[in-house]
This record gives sequence, C-alpha cells and structure tokens, in this order.
Amino acid sequence: MRLRSDSFQAGHRIPAEFAFGRRGDAGEPCVLSSNRNPHLAWDGVPAGTRSFALWCVDPDVPSSADAVNQPGRTVPADLPRVRFTHWLIANLPGELREIAAASCSEGITPRGKRNPPGPPGSVQGRNDYTAWFAGDPEMEGQYLGYDGPCPPFNDALPHRYFFRLFALDVERLDLEPGFDAATLLRAMHGHVLAETALYGVYSLNPSLEPAGDRG
Repeated sequence: MRLRSDSFQAGHRIPAEFAFGRRGDAGEPCVLSSNRNPHLAWDGVPAGTRSFALWCVDPDVPSSADAVNQPGRTVPADLPRVRFTHWLIANLPGELREIAAASCSEGITPRGKRNPPGPPGSVQGRNDYTAWFAGDPEMEGQYLGYDGPCPPFNDALPHRYFFRLFALDVERLDLEPGFDAATLLRAMHGHVLAETALYGVYSLNPSLEPAGDRG
C-alpha cells in the first residue's frame, strides 16, 4: 500500500496553508494560518480491506514546555521528545482512495471543531490541541478532526508530521466522536491488513528553513 499527497512531497516541507501557525508577513514569530487538511491519496490496497483509519502524529514535540516560544531562548534539539496527535479519523469507506485538500478542515475554529466534515460514514477523534489549549479562556475546548502544525518558533529541531494510514478487515470500528489515539490503536488490534505512512516537515524557526525543505 502506498500513500502520497499533491500538497507536499514526501520528506519535504509542508506548505504553511496546511499548518495551524505560520510566520507572520511582518516578521511575527507565529500567526494563525489557513489550517487546511492536505490532499492524501493511496493505492495498492490489500484484498479484504473493508475500511481505513488515519492518524497524523508529530513525534518531535518537546517533553518540557519551559523554553517553548520564549523569546531569547532555544528549545535544544537534544531535548527528549513526545508525540502530539494532529488528526484521527476512522471508518473511512473501503472503496475510498483519496481525501481532497481542505475537505475536512479549512480555517481555525476557536475552542475546536465539534462536528468536522469528513467522508461519509467516517468518525473523527480529538487531537492534542485539546490538552494544549486547556486553561486558555479564548481557545480552550474539544478539538476534533484535523488541526495542523504549529511547532515552537524557537525549536532547534524541525518537526516531522507522519500521516499513517491503516487498511482494516472490518467495515466499522466501535468508536464515538472524540476518541483518542490509544483508543484507536486498541480498536484496530487484530484488524490491520496493511499500514503505510507519509511524512512532511515543518518549522517556524527561520534558521531551519533549509532543513525544513530537506529530502
């Protein structure tokens, strides 16, 4: 099974239109971006596939927030990293082979999307902006569906964003809207026929621009 995108090349920089945050036109370190979901398409699907699940995850998030987005400080590249989920979607129809750009997310919804659009029959989980914005009076809420990259502007490490696609032998998983990654993995256990992944990179650190477009 192979996953590709018309929105970015594998291993290269994800364009800012598919991010939650971008560098500002007037030099601001971070402003809100278009937050469109990227195009995804796949082929080579194994026989017996009845549905798909998709997980977009950044494994490069700083394990400590002490220096995150602090002017005059840098998040060191060797700091231990943790995962941050950007998108969970399951029960994608078995005949589906493509998700169009901006079909599931376009723009930022303060306090999170509660009923994000998606392919017929699909169900979407919550992403980790739910925890990130907890306690923020303007942004706190349940963030369902896709919300794109917004790494710390002072991070010395470019972040990778993995779109992991799973082909499943069941038509539906018993999932309610707002499920998390651990719940998805448990529900898929024993039903995965194949998995493929595509990743792009993104950074808000201007010194990492060359690395952000590496192959």
